[in-house]
Amino acid sequence: MSDEDQEGKTEAASERKIRDAVEKGNVPFSREAPVFASILGLLIALSFVVRDAVNPLLQALAPFLDHPRDFALENNQDVARILEGTAIAAARFLIPTVLILGLCGLVASLVQNVPSLVTERIRPQWSRVSPMAGWGRIFGKSGQVEFLKSVLKFLSVSLVALLLLRSEGSKAVSAMFTDPSQIPDLILTLSIRLISVVCVATIVIVAADLVWSRMRWQRSLRMSKQDLKDEHKQTEGDPVVKGRLRSLAQDRARKRMLGNVKQATVVIANPTHYAIALRYARDEQPAPLVLAKGKDLVALRIRETAEANGIAVVEDKPLARSLYESVEVDQMIPAEFYSAVAQILFFLFSKAR
Repeated sequence: MSDEDQEGKTEAASERKIRDAVEKGNVPFSREAPVFASILGLLIALSFVVRDAVNPLLQALAPFLDHPRDFALENNQDVARILEGTAIAAARFLIPTVLILGLCGLVASLVQNVPSLVTERIRPQWSRVSPMAGWGRIFGKSGQVEFLKSVLKFLSVSLVALLLLRSEGSKAVSAMFTDPSQIPDLILTLSIRLISVVCVATIVIVAADLVWSRMRWQRSLRMSKQDLKDEHKQTEGDPVVKGRLRSLAQDRARKRMLGNVKQATVVIANPTHYAIALRYARDEQPAPLVLAKGKDLVALRIRETAEANGIAVVEDKPLARSLYESVEVDQMIPAEFYSAVAQILFFLFSKAR
C-alpha cells in the first residue's frame, strides 16, 4: 500500500481487522531478529561445540597432509572408505553447529509470533512477481528503511571488527613464529571475540528493528473513519435494515397474537386503551392463559377480532390495566388475579348455561 493511500487512514485498526490480518498471516516480523539469532547461535557453537569437535576433525584430516602416500587407492572401495571416514568426521563437526543455528533461528521466529499454517501467504500473487510492484518495494519508504539498516549494520560491524583486529594484530603477527598446532586455537579465540563484539553491536539494531516492524505493521492496518463505519455496519448490521427486520418481526408476532384471539374464552378490556385475551380450559392448564394483549390500536384490533368471533368482551378498567402491566403473552395469570378473573369466568359460564 502506497503512502498516498495511507494519508486518509488516521484511525487505529479495530480488533476485527487485526484478527483478520493475523489469520491471513499478516503479522509484524523483524528480519534482523533471525540474523541476530544466527550470529548468537554461531557464537554458542564456537564457544561450546567447535572447540571440542575440531580436534577429532583435525585428527581425521591430518593424514592427508602428513602421510598422503600411506593411503591405498587401488580400487573404488578404497576411495569410498576414505571418503566415508572423512564425511563422518565432517558430519560430527558440522551437525551440532547446524542444529544450534537452526534452533536459534526457529526460536527467533517463535518469539515474535505464534506459528500458524496460512495458505494465503503461499498463494501465487501477481504483485509478488510484478516489476512495478518490485520497484515500489525497493524505492518506497520500507525499501529505504531496509537500505539504511543494511548500511548501518555494515558500518557498525566493520567498525567493531576493525577495532578488534587492530587490537589483536600483534597476536596475529606473533603467531607466525609459534607452534603451528596452536594456530587453530588462536583463530578460534579471535573468531569468538569478533562474533561476540558483532553481537553486542547488532543488539541495538535488532531492538530498533523490532519496534519499527511493529509500528510499520500497525500503520499498515490503520483505517479511515469510513472504514470503521462500514465495519461497524457489517458487524452490528445496518441500523436501517435492523429496524426494518425488527418491524417485520413485530408485525408477524402481532398477527400471530391476533390470530390466537379466536381461541380466547374472554377479553378483558378498558373501553379504548387496553385489552387482554384470556383462555381458560380446565383440562389444559390450572389457570387462565394470556393469548394476546395490547393497547390503543392493538387493543381495538383485539376487541374487533373477539366480537367478530363471538367471544365475550368484559370491560374492567383496573383489571385490564393491571393484567397488561403484570402478565406477558403465553403466560398464566398470577395468583393475585385469580379471584377477579374467576368472578368474570363464573359469570360467563353461568350465563352460557
